[in-house]
This record gives sequence, C-alpha cells and structure tokens, in this order.
Amino acid sequence: MKITVVGTGYVGLVTGACLAEYGNDVVCLDLDQRKIDMLRAGGIPIFEPGLDDIVARNVQAGRLRFTTDINESVAHGTVQFIAVGTPPDEDGSADLQYVLAAARNIGRAMTEYKVIVDKSTVPVGTADKVKAAVAEELEKRGASIEFSVASNPEFLKEGAAIEDFMRPDRIVVGAEDDRAIRIMRTIYQPFQRNHERMLVMDIRSAELTKYAANAMLATRISFMNELANLAEKLGADIELVRKGIGSDPRIGYSFLYPGAGYGGSCFPKDVKALCKTANEYGMTLKVLEAVEEVNDTQKSLLVKKVTQRFGEDLKGRHFAIWGLAFKPKTDDMREAPSLVVIDGLLARGATVSAFDPVAMHEAQRILGDKVNYGKTLMDVLDNADALLIVTEWKEFQVPDFGAIKARLKQPLVIDGRNLFDPAIVRDNGFEYDAIGRL
Repeated sequence: MKITVVGTGYVGLVTGACLAEYGNDVVCLDLDQRKIDMLRAGGIPIFEPGLDDIVARNVQAGRLRFTTDINESVAHGTVQFIAVGTPPDEDGSADLQYVLAAARNIGRAMTEYKVIVDKSTVPVGTADKVKAAVAEELEKRGASIEFSVASNPEFLKEGAAIEDFMRPDRIVVGAEDDRAIRIMRTIYQPFQRNHERMLVMDIRSAELTKYAANAMLATRISFMNELANLAEKLGADIELVRKGIGSDPRIGYSFLYPGAGYGGSCFPKDVKALCKTANEYGMTLKVLEAVEEVNDTQKSLLVKKVTQRFGEDLKGRHFAIWGLAFKPKTDDMREAPSLVVIDGLLARGATVSAFDPVAMHEAQRILGDKVNYGKTLMDVLDNADALLIVTEWKEFQVPDFGAIKARLKQPLVIDGRNLFDPAIVRDNGFEYDAIGRL
C-alpha cells in the first residue's frame, strides 16, 4: 500500500519505518529541510534503539523515502498519516496548528480519495476540525473529492517503540465509514496475525482512549510517589508495599515504581490537555489535577533531600548526577526531572557534574555550560558531596561501590530511582537516602 506520513519526529519516523518494514511504499514528509537532509544522508534525528537499522534497510530497499515536497507527499499515499507535534499551548491545551496545517495542505493538493489519519495525540474533536479544514480547502478549489478522516493514536514507549509498533497490545482505530475501516485493517493485518488486536470504535472514543491511557499511567506513578513519601514518615518500606499490592492481579506491578517524578513528551502534556478539555466542558478532573500537582512536587524531592542534609545554602557544595534523560533508552529531556533537580541545586549556589549514557548532547544543548559533563559515569564523582541518581539506566545498577566511595568527598548516595538494596549500599560504607526505603 502507498502510505504518506506527515512529520518525521518520534511518532512519524517510527510509524513510517515500521510500515515500510512490512512491505508498504512509504513517503515521509517534513518541512524541516535539515531533518530531511539528515535522513537522506543516513542519519537519524532522534535516538531510538533499532530505528537506524530499520530506516537504513528500508531506504536501501526503496520502500522508504523522505521529502519536503507537499505535492509529492499528498499525491503518493492513499493513506495520509498526520504525525506532527501537538505541543502544549500557554493554557495547557494541545496546540493543533501543525495538525490543521497538514490537513489544509492535503486538501489543497489531493486529486483522489484519501484516508487522513490523525496519528498525533490530539484532543477529542480534532478529527472534526481536520475534516472541516480539508473540506474548506476542497471547496476553495471547487473540487468534489471523497475523503475519510480516522483516528489511530499511537501507544509507543520511548526506548521500546519498535517492539511496541511491531507487536502491539492493541491497535485503536476510530473510523465511521466502511471504506476507511477496510483500508486500516489492511494496513495493520501483518501486525496482528496471532490474534485480533484492532479495536474499531467511533472517532471521539478513539481520541479519548489515548489521553485516558496516559492519564491512568501517570496516576499510578503519582499515587506510588505519594505512598513512598508517606512510607518514609511511617517507617515502612515502599518496595515491600509495591510487591504486596502489585501481586493483586487487579492492580499488577507496571508503573508502580516510585521515583523522582515522570517527564517526557507525553504524560505531562497529555494530563494537562485532558484537564483543559474537561474545563472547556464545564468539568474539573480533580484526580488528574492532583496527579499533576504531586508530580510537580516530586520532581523537587531530591533537592529537598539535599537541603535537609546540607542546609538551604549550598555555596561551596558540589554534586554528581547520574541520569539526565527523563527515562532510560532515550535522549529525550523534555520535562525531565533532572532539569528541576539541576536548577534547584544551582539556584542554591551549588555546582553540578552530570553524566548520561545517551543524552549528553541534548543536555549540552539545553543546559549549556551551567553544569560540568563527564565522559563516563565515574568522571563526575570527583570531590562531590553526594551522588544523585535521577534516571534508572541499566549502566548504573551494578556499580563498583568501592570506586565510587574513593572518588566522592563523602560517601552519600541520594537515589531518586531506588536502584539499590539499601542494606548492600550501607554495608559498603555509604549513607543511602532513597524514595520510601528503610
């Protein structure tokens, strides 16, 4: 099938590459000439394990191409996936300008039937706006061309996006005409050979499903963070509590790990956007507003632990940070807890050295020379008053405690991801402060 993907960001590039991998003829459009030049030269503008191999293989096979030419991209695909950014507006709502611009471009250039698919995370009602934008452009041209609009939200975890796309838990499709549904079934048939994973529903339900899923996961994280903070007050161990409640199959273990708060491009933005949508309909989502408030507070918890130990004035203090990306297996630092921690330490007069296995280039772009950067995780430890762990990279999970102790000014680890067994760390002569651990 001939498919066009509008946008070569995280969702668009993964979608285009994975669809090409199953034999589709895919063109990816982006108006950023720099990104297209990079992709044509064999580079990848984002970090995602395995994506570079899939892109290279399908470009070589002629199944995947990149362009900045709108007319070429619209002419190519019977299906037009819109996978552009929907950044939060000043009031927290999703900014739809790029989605609607893509829709208008399709309406201006299309000459035959198209299925226009919202792949971006968009508020309920966006498909109606897309449909209106396309219809308006057709009317300006005096053209009478059939088209369908569908919603097909992505459920991709950064760091595991290829696996999530190739072996999906579910494929949500919101569509309201048989022709579009048949085409979407054809596209996704190879991805669900073992059993039916496609959930076909009305468009508004599909749009809400994406927000509801992310809001639920964010809720679990904030819930556990509050319990972890309570556990510290009560003298309980949150890891034992996690095992106790996670063993209930109605609850499960996923997303029940307390830490320094969630970040990234999805959870913070989507929780805000869903709350904003509710406000527009005269409702207040009290649970989600609390989820957001808890998360904002949790991001400052490591700074609070530092000041409880050293006082508010941190002049002359130096701290080492392991982990800058908002989660492992990505270089994404959007809404990352590390940024809040670093800002909090610097504002109190401290200096910071930081290391991340993947996100160093992104950190330098965002933070510049505000912090020192190490080439290895051990480089940043010299003469630090404490080691702060902010991201749970595997590389951090089995460290040489003796080597760490020799480099630190004092043997203090403040662990924002509960990576270690407290008894083992303390047996190695460290003061160990984690999240809700005894």
